[in-house]
Amino acid sequence: MSKKELIVVGELNVDLILNNIDGFPKIGTEIIADDMNLTLGSSSAIMAANAAAMGVNTSFCGKIGKDMFGDIVLKELNAKQVNTNYISTSETHQTGITIVMNYDEDRANVTYCGAMELLTIDDIPWEELTEFKHFHLSNFFIQKGIRKDITLIFKKAKEAGLTTSLDLQWDPENQWDFNYEECLPYVDVFMPNEAEIKALTGTSSIEEALEKVTPYANTIALKMGAKGSIGIKEGTKLEITSFSNPNHVDSIGAGDSFNSGFIKQYIAGKSLEECLSHGNLMGALNTTAPGGTGAFKNPEEIKQKVKSIFNVAI
Repeated sequence: MSKKELIVVGELNVDLILNNIDGFPKIGTEIIADDMNLTLGSSSAIMAANAAAMGVNTSFCGKIGKDMFGDIVLKELNAKQVNTNYISTSETHQTGITIVMNYDEDRANVTYCGAMELLTIDDIPWEELTEFKHFHLSNFFIQKGIRKDITLIFKKAKEAGLTTSLDLQWDPENQWDFNYEECLPYVDVFMPNEAEIKALTGTSSIEEALEKVTPYANTIALKMGAKGSIGIKEGTKLEITSFSNPNHVDSIGAGDSFNSGFIKQYIAGKSLEECLSHGNLMGALNTTAPGGTGAFKNPEEIKQKVKSIFNVAI
């Protein structure tokens, strides 16, 4: 891997994933899940881990607690060759955790944020940022410590000479307090999904949402799951179909793996069509193993899996 390509800033937590659940939980009752996994969670960490597994030299900036879950986060990121030197430890808050109740291709999540809320603009290694090529930030709404400075963060990243990308993710408070008119001019690639962009713009259709956001965005990479993805850049709109996966396990982290695949190609200077297609491919590969990172070990194994499952050479 080449030196210092990607820095990811974001939340860190573990995922406790429950599968094969007997119905939906109700207050005062108990139900059974037949399968459980404890794994690296958070959209930011999944994106970083899978980008590193694809061969991108990746560093992470975030915050954990001084506890067992924090140890798991560091161990899993290091195992994927992610540089964790910019991860700091809180003495007062525990590492975050998300309980994922998985139902086929949908799920219900409960998250304890913990230390991730303490990450601020001052935790970002600004003096070393010029050594990187690309800056990515995920899950804006859940990180209270950076929300007020989001435009300044991207402005400073651009001033440092980096290309930038942003995946807002869902707002648990459903307030959608993000000034996209102010911030998106400093974001090279805006990476929402269908539900997020409609909620952000208060619209009922993708067309209306894109009409509102496009005047302020440089490039939009819209994730649409099984329907593929849409890219918009300089007045050109591309629709790229998804890859059919006969071995679907779960969809946890598929959007984050799309981000990894897209940004890998983006850093390499590939076209928007190539970035979108590779994003779709990595999102589909994600769904062939449990959790967000299970399908991604190293570049050679990824190539072999993609060839055997999707009959595509990369």
